[in-house]
Amino acid sequence: MKRILLISGLALSLIACGENGKDSGTAQVEGNIEETGEEQTQEPTEVPDPIDAENSDKYSYEMVVEGLKIPWGFTFLPDGSMLITEKNGDIIHFKDGQKTNIQGGPEVYDRGQGGLLDVVLHPDYESNGWIYFTYASKEGEVDGGNTALMRAKLQGNQLTSKEVLYKATPNTTKGQHFGSRIAFDKEGYLYFSAGERGERDVNPQDITRDNGKVYRLNDDGGIPSDNPFVGQQDAVEAIYSYGHRNPQGMILNPETGEIWVHEHGPKGGDEINVVKKGANFGWPVVTYGENYSGTSITDETSRPNMEDPIFYWLPSIAPSGFAYVTSNKFPELKGNLLVGSLKFQYLELLELNGKKINKRVKLLEDSGRMRDVRQGSDGNIYMAIEGKGIAKLTNNQE
Repeated sequence: MKRILLISGLALSLIACGENGKDSGTAQVEGNIEETGEEQTQEPTEVPDPIDAENSDKYSYEMVVEGLKIPWGFTFLPDGSMLITEKNGDIIHFKDGQKTNIQGGPEVYDRGQGGLLDVVLHPDYESNGWIYFTYASKEGEVDGGNTALMRAKLQGNQLTSKEVLYKATPNTTKGQHFGSRIAFDKEGYLYFSAGERGERDVNPQDITRDNGKVYRLNDDGGIPSDNPFVGQQDAVEAIYSYGHRNPQGMILNPETGEIWVHEHGPKGGDEINVVKKGANFGWPVVTYGENYSGTSITDETSRPNMEDPIFYWLPSIAPSGFAYVTSNKFPELKGNLLVGSLKFQYLELLELNGKKINKRVKLLEDSGRMRDVRQGSDGNIYMAIEGKGIAKLTNNQE
């Protein structure tokens, strides 16, 4: 059995970034928290220093779907209607101004940061009808829950043909760090993230265990034959990269074909990472963050055999939701990134030059906890705001 050993002296498991408070190892109260085969070896790269965010009043928003509690994810069906996941397990179909509850969704473990999480359509949805969900699942003999991936089809107001494609183990009653976002690459492989479940000294550096990982599957849940740890004794073959903390943003970069994630750091050190096959992203051996108490986790921010982030935030913004703008409706945003902030309750624009962030701009300040951000099939930008619903970005100058 191959295990990657952690440095000693790391004893405190953390809640997701962007929240004050101590980690007691118990479940957190909903709404009060947020936040491998051959190792890749590379020379250390210079990581740019954090940059201050500018402010902009060029944008506002208008509500599209109101009356939602914690809309965690949403996606657009071919007819322009919307599927929305509520953390409590509700699946809402919004069409022609009306909300309809979809029946037959997965049974969720609604505790702390766990619940019903992301929702994404298969790239060939119009031909096969598959919809993918991540959620906290109680499935298993041990109490608690862990991140799972399901696919299903929508017939009328009912989910059918449900298949659980992956379930992380073991369950735990801890309430933090479930992840979880889903993305497909250009070859049709499915990626999804699972946070390290508050077990930073156990899970993220051990490829024999789930959690603190980005997984790569075939669209039917099978393991691709070229995954980095296929055939390796005792390794979890679904793992594509490891050493992650709690990724709550995942996109396909349409220019490069790469999968990008952002993830919560501890106190400081939220990161944007370019996912690479078999790569170790270092948590908690290297980090730009510290314990919530202000004490050091480690004095290392980089190692030659670990991937550096392309960007990190200080202070933490508690990022959730991620979008790469391709729409001609917002030419000034095109080719750049949008990220929701849970902690500071705004939408952040990241001006992108290749893999370098040139500028940060705060949009829609004090609008609420931004849980998700997506570009719609109509070219508009939509945001899921906790306690409000789904909003559409508008330009004040038009």
